[in-house]
Amino acid sequence: MKTFPLIISSPDGDLYRGEAERLILRGSEGELAILAGHIPFVTAVKKGRCVVVSPEEQRREGEVEAGILTVDHDQVTLLTSAISWNE
Repeated sequence: MKTFPLIISSPDGDLYRGEAERLILRGSEGELAILAGHIPFVTAVKKGRCVVVSPEEQRREGEVEAGILTVDHDQVTLLTSAISWNE
């Protein structure tokens, strides 16, 4: 499956930086799944579940605080105050 560069960042620094096959979270209009090649857009992110699936099919799940998601042709960026990873 194709991948895309993903950065999840907070005021304290990067919380995730690397390639991802899928990003699942809750936007202002409902749950979103971002895949490589997604159309560019910007949306508010609501507090809730966040899932990152890496190229090795490893899932990293957690609870994200509210934030903003930017999807561009060459990168996806999630800016949030914090994520509590379930590890």
